[in-house]
Amino acid sequence: MSRTSSLRFRHNQAIWVAAVIAFLGAIPLASTRWYLTPLLLVPLAVGLWAWRAGTDADPTGVRIRALLGQRAIPWADIVELGSDPRGQAVVRLSDGRTTALPAVRATDLPDLVAASGQQLRPSGGSDDTESSAR
Repeated sequence: MSRTSSLRFRHNQAIWVAAVIAFLGAIPLASTRWYLTPLLLVPLAVGLWAWRAGTDADPTGVRIRALLGQRAIPWADIVELGSDPRGQAVVRLSDGRTTALPAVRATDLPDLVAASGQQLRPSGGSDDTESSAR
């Protein structure tokens, strides 16, 4: 199966630059004593997280990726797409739980819906009133 129809949302790439700078800045400190060498793992973990974490969307569903794991949510389990007060996209699932979508902003929600292959429906309106208005 081709993965070309998948839409990827990732965090800002400036995080990578910050991780590289932090790694280079930690080398002199970590090389002074052997017990300080684990300090180098912190910027490496941040860089790995920046590379891996995010949200992938395709016609089958949404895949939420974290540093060490991932979670697949089929579109059938998603009841509502919305955003929190900070502008972060969230989904409400059929079991009532809400889940944040990493790296997806509220302004990205139309693109997320387009990746599903479905039409965007406004919330709060019924289909009968939309069809009678046509």
